[in-house]
Amino acid sequence: MKRYLYISIVLFLITSCNNYNRLLKSTNYELKLEKANHYYEKKNYVRAQQLYEELIPIFKGSDKSEEIYYRYTWTHFYTGDYQLAQFHFKNFVRQFPESPKAEECYFMNGYCYYLNSPKYSLDQTATINAIKEMQGFIDNYPESKWVDSANTIISILHHKLEKKEYEIIKQYRLLDDYKAVITAGNNFQKDYPDSEFNEEIRYWVIEAAYLLAVNSIPEKKKERLEKVGEYYLKFVNLHPQSKYLRDAERYYNRAKKELDLIQ
Repeated sequence: MKRYLYISIVLFLITSCNNYNRLLKSTNYELKLEKANHYYEKKNYVRAQQLYEELIPIFKGSDKSEEIYYRYTWTHFYTGDYQLAQFHFKNFVRQFPESPKAEECYFMNGYCYYLNSPKYSLDQTATINAIKEMQGFIDNYPESKWVDSANTIISILHHKLEKKEYEIIKQYRLLDDYKAVITAGNNFQKDYPDSEFNEEIRYWVIEAAYLLAVNSIPEKKKERLEKVGEYYLKFVNLHPQSKYLRDAERYYNRAKKELDLIQ
């Protein structure tokens, strides 16, 4: 019985494959479209995609063109090729700007960029593009039902960029590159004023400013020690209950003593 069932399945697959190959060679495009839609609805996206790809130029300019391209685009998404899906979602908006599906495709264009965004330690070009595309979607469709999702995705992506910059500054600190810590730390605060990492980074800037100052040539020492005080006062004002407050105060007091010796 099991052997009979196995043979039956094999024969069915061979027949199905042969039928599909004959369909590919056919010039009956209406039949191909019918079968492409059938495969799409049955979630056989690989076969549907192959047929739609052939049919796109055949039906270009017809009343069926939009739906064919729309479904073709989704086959790339459903098969996990988000890079190609992104390209076609964006191209759909260009080709059919007045389509009721254009709004959805604009959102999906940005969403595909989001799905292609790598972990924070890698190149973040896709992340930056995803933010740009999602913001473009919000600007073009401010009343869309997908605006909340777009804003959530933008927040997630911004956090990833923050994390990458945070780790870079952390690495500068480990390398005792005091100037880099100060410059990158101050830039981080400007770029991400609401970041959860700002408290720690502001402490790192105080630490780096002090260590840079005490290791400076005499001509630059006074100015750099004064900077420690500026960074410390800002830190206390913004984070009066910080767990880094005691250590920050220690650097500040040391800087004051060094200044007293100079003056």
